[in-house]
Amino acid sequence: MKHKLSFVCAVSLLAAMSCAPKQEAGEEMGLVQYTNPMIGTDFTGNTYPGAQVPFGMVQLSPDNGLPGWDRISGYFYPDSTIAGFSHTHLSGTGAGDLYDISFMPVTNPYKKADAPLGIYSSFSHNDEQASAGYYRVWLKDYNINVELTSTERCGIQRYTFPEADASIILNLKKAMNWDFTTDSHVEVVDSCTIRGYRHSMGWSPKQHVYFQTRFSRPFDSFTLDTTAIETKDAGRIGTATVATFNFKTAKNEEILVTTALSGVSMEGAAKNLEAEVPKDDFDYYHQQAVARWNDVLGKIEVTSEDADLKTVFYTAMYHAMLAPTIYSDVDGMYLGPDGKTHQADGWTNYSTFSLWDTYRASHPLFTYIQPKRVNDMIECFLHFYEQSGALPLWNLYGCETDMMIGYHAVPVIVDAYLKGIGNFDAEKALEACVASANRDDYRSIGFYKKHGYVPRDAENWSMSKTMEYAYDDYCIARMAEAMGKKDIAAEFDKRAQNYRNVFNPATSFMQPRDSKGNFIPDYDPEEYIEDICESNGWQYYWSVQHDIEGLIELTGGEERFAQRLDSMFTFNPTDSSQLPIFSTGMIGQYAHGNEPGHHVIYLFNRTKEPWKTQQYAAQVMHTLYMNTPDGLCGNEDCGQMSSWYVFSAMGFYPVDPVSGRYEIGTPLFPEVKMHLDNGKTFTIQAKNVSRDNIYIQSVKVNGQPYTKSYITHEMIMQGDTLQFEMSNQPGPVWYE
Repeated sequence: MKHKLSFVCAVSLLAAMSCAPKQEAGEEMGLVQYTNPMIGTDFTGNTYPGAQVPFGMVQLSPDNGLPGWDRISGYFYPDSTIAGFSHTHLSGTGAGDLYDISFMPVTNPYKKADAPLGIYSSFSHNDEQASAGYYRVWLKDYNINVELTSTERCGIQRYTFPEADASIILNLKKAMNWDFTTDSHVEVVDSCTIRGYRHSMGWSPKQHVYFQTRFSRPFDSFTLDTTAIETKDAGRIGTATVATFNFKTAKNEEILVTTALSGVSMEGAAKNLEAEVPKDDFDYYHQQAVARWNDVLGKIEVTSEDADLKTVFYTAMYHAMLAPTIYSDVDGMYLGPDGKTHQADGWTNYSTFSLWDTYRASHPLFTYIQPKRVNDMIECFLHFYEQSGALPLWNLYGCETDMMIGYHAVPVIVDAYLKGIGNFDAEKALEACVASANRDDYRSIGFYKKHGYVPRDAENWSMSKTMEYAYDDYCIARMAEAMGKKDIAAEFDKRAQNYRNVFNPATSFMQPRDSKGNFIPDYDPEEYIEDICESNGWQYYWSVQHDIEGLIELTGGEERFAQRLDSMFTFNPTDSSQLPIFSTGMIGQYAHGNEPGHHVIYLFNRTKEPWKTQQYAAQVMHTLYMNTPDGLCGNEDCGQMSSWYVFSAMGFYPVDPVSGRYEIGTPLFPEVKMHLDNGKTFTIQAKNVSRDNIYIQSVKVNGQPYTKSYITHEMIMQGDTLQFEMSNQPGPVWYE
């Protein structure tokens, strides 16, 4: 069924790409031509296909209009309806929030279905196109062509109407999935300008989005439909608003609808609109978006004659840079977690940090392709700490969602510090890391510090929390050590060994324990239980990225470790029909569709069997990433799924993200060039590489034989040339 679905999607996509708008004919698209935002909009990717610039506050994208897990980002490829174009979306998170400031163009009388769909139009993928910074669709029921593009804080829509009595509907009432409207407001500034806000709650407990919208020509009339929003406990809490703006349109008349967002105020939105989109010129801003994307995509240059392979790669880079998202106005104002307005002075504030996912590969990737933003993101963390008392865990629109586990802002900070990136206050950063790791009343951290593990009778995901805390503690120790803080380093080095306290020698697996020290009885590592975060015992066993040698020792030595790794990839699920939704992209017990195991393929390098790393890395890249709508095997998770691919396609991966070491895998391209901000170029060359020739026979660095299983940050930054000789048979053990 999966292969059949892929074929159908591929045919539809080819048809869609044949409908490119006239304005793109002859336009220099550069690397943007190799981006396909439709990748991940089917199966479990949960991506959206709409228009966004790198890290933009605005994610202007179509919504199918129906709730559900498959439509968590607003859009699901198998659907055939569109019920609006909203300005905020989450990229593959599995969290149904946002969908703010939704417009829908119609001709009258319009089509309306029962709730939850409401006003809608049918559409066909044959009449749809998407590329980085651009989306287009034909609304079949109204003969309206819709085009979307964006700047950082503004969304620009171009509607091409037939001759008709037409309307543009702004629906601030409708909410989907986890989202719930708590209040809204629309006011008319003049005959072309409106402003207002939408307040909601969902994954973000308190989300305020303010906007100002400019129409490219005056509306003929308008109506405001308001209804009370009531809850059983509190009674009336706010107002739901639907605004309708009416136009008498001529054939092929274009109307631009330009909307600026702000998390602070309507006045902030007005400033953003004036600063970023002062004129009505859709093509101009589309070209700006293309230029922005070409600039950031060009940081990594791949050579290949395979257009599909290049498209998967550059779409992965595109997905990697959709989040975190800008969350400050052009004047630097932003809403903090304390509910107060703050000023970012000399840096840009960001939100949408899916840190349990993205600390693994996304943020390490940013250290090479977006180092300036890395510094700004750490400034965000430190100000978040000052305003809330802790580093962010998973923050969204200025609020902490408290979703997922660990304190994974820590490795992002430590990685940047150890690499010498930015000018953030290192003393303040270490203070914030230590404070976040010492919240004794938060998620059993106090018990963890005293007894060395999180008890299962006090916390869900207890075993996973123990292991994630231990990794973050190791990171704190490395930063303290580099800063000469020996006492802090010793304390956190000791805590970093707490993962050993959930290892049960009787079963030779990591195993949850209760507060009395008892391991959970009748433990089956194949089962998915509430003590393990979105994984089972097989998958979380390897979450000791900082101490693989210690894990080898616990397992019983290198030979037993190699056997356990082999079993990980060959022991198939007993009943695959019962797998949870996050266990996708399965190879044995390995689940590439979820993040905890993303480093495991690279552990074969520690067993003197590097060809198995090469084999499985190639298998994942060639079969679980495709140039089709169902081309992602799991949630994109704000860029982590794609960042794994970007690193792996270059031929290496950060098993321990703060170590400055990258385990060698298998390269996909004959040549890759990473253009660094220091003016140097790090080059990877792979002689004879192909879909069959996945095995490394030898490695050279700058023409000299190289015998290690990893490369280093220093090698990348000094612009070394890494050379692989490839074949279709496993090579010798080529490292020390």
